[in-house]
Amino acid sequence: MPKSPLEDAARPLTPVELELMHIVWKQGEVSVADVLEALPPERKLAYTSVSTVLRILEQKGVLQSRKVGRGHLYSALLPREAYEVQSVRHLVETVFEGTPSALVERLVEAVPLSPEEAAQIRKLLDSKRSKP
Repeated sequence: MPKSPLEDAARPLTPVELELMHIVWKQGEVSVADVLEALPPERKLAYTSVSTVLRILEQKGVLQSRKVGRGHLYSALLPREAYEVQSVRHLVETVFEGTPSALVERLVEAVPLSPEEAAQIRKLLDSKRSKP
């Protein structure tokens, strides 16, 4: 029985899997050739490597495919937003020992924020505070 995409999202994707998923999320439905074309020119991945990673993502329940001619078209079963939520939860639990404020503290320390971004974060926190 295939796993739920959300179940697999609890485990982070490998860097190559995530790189290919960004292309799938952006383009919607892709062939192996589409993925190769979307990669930066300096990124040298073989056709067979991309095909293998896409099949692994399908086996994990993150992608689905449909046969078209001699090839397959792949599309995401796992929405990007759902993966982002699961990734942040995993990061908070594993790196920050379940303390979200520690993640926010490191984010503010480590990443330069424009005044607009800082204001947006304040607005998000204020809206969270006003909800039950």
